[in-house]
Amino acid sequence: MSNEPQAEYIAALIDLHRGLAHKGPGDPHLTHHILNRLPPLPPSPQIADLGCGSGASALLLAQHYQSPVKAVDISSVFLEELKARAEQRGLDHLILPVAADMAQLPLPMGSLDLIWSEGAAYNLGFETALKTWRSHLTSRGIAVVSELSWFTDDAPKPAQAYWQTAYPTMGSEAENIARANRSGFRVLSTHRLSPQAWWDSYYGPLREQMRQIEPTPVIEAAIRDMEDEIQWFEQFHTFYGYSFYVLEVA
Repeated sequence: MSNEPQAEYIAALIDLHRGLAHKGPGDPHLTHHILNRLPPLPPSPQIADLGCGSGASALLLAQHYQSPVKAVDISSVFLEELKARAEQRGLDHLILPVAADMAQLPLPMGSLDLIWSEGAAYNLGFETALKTWRSHLTSRGIAVVSELSWFTDDAPKPAQAYWQTAYPTMGSEAENIARANRSGFRVLSTHRLSPQAWWDSYYGPLREQMRQIEPTPVIEAAIRDMEDEIQWFEQFHTFYGYSFYVLEVA
């Protein structure tokens, strides 16, 4: 990450992602695939999307279950985008925006039937996130969490070195399954996000945005960091990516 002051740097990242439908890699087809294979939820389930961004997943969850979704994000900019998108789709009555830190959820303990979180657990660290969020699930609750994961134990050393700096606790799928088990979950299934989904949903639109945004020194630093990340993925995407972990309270 850049050496710019953290608050300014985060504000620059928000500006870089402003207006993008996806704030990280995702695939609605994979989301539907996973949803269609989850254990049945109770009638009128209690659902939360943590680190929801502008609502790519929250809107799909609301539409799929026709139940309210608590959409949690710390960015008021992204939550305002979510409100507008929900209204455009006629789903505003099912989207409940919550401006909050995922480490301190203002939600009752033991109240949620389903937690969904795409590409956000890394902010806390995967195992810390699972342990923190588990207490908010019911005794039969389900969590679907995507996490940056190594797909092999022998990734090239340059890729390992980059991610050792960018995300030191990044683990293999086997390590993340063990972390989930330690956090009080059973792992029902795992699903990998395809490399093409990274380009279609995220890196492609983000690169276009980076070409058009008015530069400032801090934004230029954020762009350099994002370009580094994109180039590493372009070169080494067969060795790592996002894995979805479908978890059930043990």
